[in-house]
Amino acid sequence: MKSLANKVAIVTGAGSGIGRAIAWQYADEGAKVVVADIDEIGGTQTVALIKKNNGEAIFIKSDSSSAADNQSLVEETVKHYGGLHIACNNAGIGGPLGVTGEYPIDGWNKVIGINLTGVFYGMHYQIPAMLESGEGSIVNVASILGQAGTKFSPAYVAAKHGVVGLTKAAALEYADKNIRINSVGPGYIVTPLLTKTLTDEQMKPLAGLHPIGRLGQPGEVAELVLWLSSPKASFVTGSYYPVDGGYLAQ
Repeated sequence: MKSLANKVAIVTGAGSGIGRAIAWQYADEGAKVVVADIDEIGGTQTVALIKKNNGEAIFIKSDSSSAADNQSLVEETVKHYGGLHIACNNAGIGGPLGVTGEYPIDGWNKVIGINLTGVFYGMHYQIPAMLESGEGSIVNVASILGQAGTKFSPAYVAAKHGVVGLTKAAALEYADKNIRINSVGPGYIVTPLLTKTLTDEQMKPLAGLHPIGRLGQPGEVAELVLWLSSPKASFVTGSYYPVDGGYLAQ
């Protein structure tokens, strides 16, 4: 029997990259997957890939930085599939680059709104639905920059540190209610977040930051998220797991 058989899962930011890989892995392990993204084209493509693999999925357009969209996403999921058992709050952006003293205020607000507040909104509406289902597992996608700092990305670093702390707080609150909540910290992964903003030459130095000697692939993050979401991780909650090619070990 597949590890996620008869489970219903939401994945935000599932229109490409890590989110798409997670949605595909969930479906491959038997979950009914709700693909959520603001990108309708990317989201429907993810659903098509899942269905081509004989999985079950639907697309719901959703802006993770909107409380109303998060509420509607959960309500539509429960209405369509009858419950909610798993959620991966993955949607995120890199945002503008700049030193803290000159960082654009609108850029700060957008990054925090999507990368941190969006995770709070997600859990705020996902958790009550999971309580109704009698169980739940939430995985929040943070970053290596949820544990380390870097120059020129104050909003991103602050948001991802916040995701790690928020995950721990929520995990403690619901540990005795059969809901597990964890976070993962990808290193630099080959996704549109990188490939649309950097050339191959610009990405080469990033590979060198990882002792393993290369950038990560979305599927490598998805494998960890799948494990955390499954009964195989039944005694794991409140944890932060890097998947970073050794980046944080330095």
